[in-house]
Amino acid sequence: MSYPHRHLLAIEGLYPPAIQHLLDLAENYVSLNRTGKTQRDLLRGRTLINLFFEDSTRTRTSFELAGKRLGADVINMSVASSSVNKGETLLDTAATLNAMHCDLLVVRHGQSGAANLLAQKVGACVINAGDGAHEHPTQALLDALTIRRHKGKLQGLQIAICGDVAHSRVARSNIHLLSAMGARVRVVGPPTLIPGPITRLGVEVSYDMREGLAGADIVMMLRLQRERMSSGLIPSAREYFRFWGLDHEKLAFAKPDALVMHPGPMNRGVEIDSAVADDPVRSLIAEQVEMGVAVRMAVLDTLARNGARHD
Repeated sequence: MSYPHRHLLAIEGLYPPAIQHLLDLAENYVSLNRTGKTQRDLLRGRTLINLFFEDSTRTRTSFELAGKRLGADVINMSVASSSVNKGETLLDTAATLNAMHCDLLVVRHGQSGAANLLAQKVGACVINAGDGAHEHPTQALLDALTIRRHKGKLQGLQIAICGDVAHSRVARSNIHLLSAMGARVRVVGPPTLIPGPITRLGVEVSYDMREGLAGADIVMMLRLQRERMSSGLIPSAREYFRFWGLDHEKLAFAKPDALVMHPGPMNRGVEIDSAVADDPVRSLIAEQVEMGVAVRMAVLDTLARNGARHD
């Protein structure tokens, strides 16, 4: 099997053939989605539960859409009105989910390792939709697919990941994936938002946008995650934008054909200027959302097949 795993909990530890399998299958789903056709027989009779302990629009909606396009019965569990709010532990939630005999479980949680813990306790195939500041594997896959469709490859590209690296699970998953596939990754941002140990992942570090964007094929901006920050890590939003926010003036430091990405949601005028975010030539932000549905269809398809093999 090209993808020999029952779960998708992280990009770290995946070998290039497994990543390649998911990207190639997702490419097929892009083409299928654009024709308006569906594959509603693939997951017919399977149950997909979206369990989101943190707010989400793009990820939860795209998993829901992906599941329905493949024919699964999709259930969105509202944690805000669930027993978790009454004090139920994650392990008790796992026991409840097990009793429901769901086949696929998509989980987002504020604590790193939550998806891994659930994978050990439930019979379903588990997909990590973001756990704390640890990883967000399907976001990295959709970013890689978007890049590959425009640049024709990942190997040899220079990718600049800019902004709040310290609190970003998106950054970590992308670093693991892009490095595994042969790209060169540079992280750029203020010293307070770039953790020192990040160099152990084999990335270059720059604290200056001009230097950091030099020679970049892709400029990937990150959301400033104030909800995970202690105070004093950044100056005012205006000062942050002045030094590290992406506008056309700073984008000019990258390659002339460099493309811009952002995982969303965007803080316009803080980490990215609207003129760049909405640039019809340089911005891939809207396409990232489209690729998200295709990637999640590929993941659900693959894990459902692998889960059946383990039953």
